[in-house]
Amino acid sequence: MAKGSRERVVPYSATIGELLRAYLAHRRTLAQTRGLLFLSESPRNFAQPITLWTWSKVVRQLALQANLPQFSAHTFRHLCLTDLARSGWELHQIAQFAGHRNPATTLLYIHLSGQDLAEQLTPGMSHIHAWRVQTLAHTFLDRTPTEDVQ
Repeated sequence: MAKGSRERVVPYSATIGELLRAYLAHRRTLAQTRGLLFLSESPRNFAQPITLWTWSKVVRQLALQANLPQFSAHTFRHLCLTDLARSGWELHQIAQFAGHRNPATTLLYIHLSGQDLAEQLTPGMSHIHAWRVQTLAHTFLDRTPTEDVQ
């Protein structure tokens, strides 16, 4: 559940599925309770759910170590929604998947590059270019010699 008690689907790869399976087995050694997924292993708050603040700090530390200072816990969400746009999903589909009531919110998450846009444009432009060449060819081939003199 997310903000506003709206359900969110979190897709993940087979590799992440294996890592999650291993973590769940490890989690059972920390506590048998149900609830939040990630538990602390710190002696101070052993087996207590980690907070969003703690998770953000962990991701921030990893980002700095990887020399990616702008990377945050929320970056994964931006990447996922951008990938959906790249794969051809329509805005209203992405907004529904993301749990956004307003598609304008979704637009804040989608970051297409110039190359992404060029790849979308190329097939349509090839068709338009072919049509222009054909139209111009017919225009000039259908002229009579006297029209050329004028």
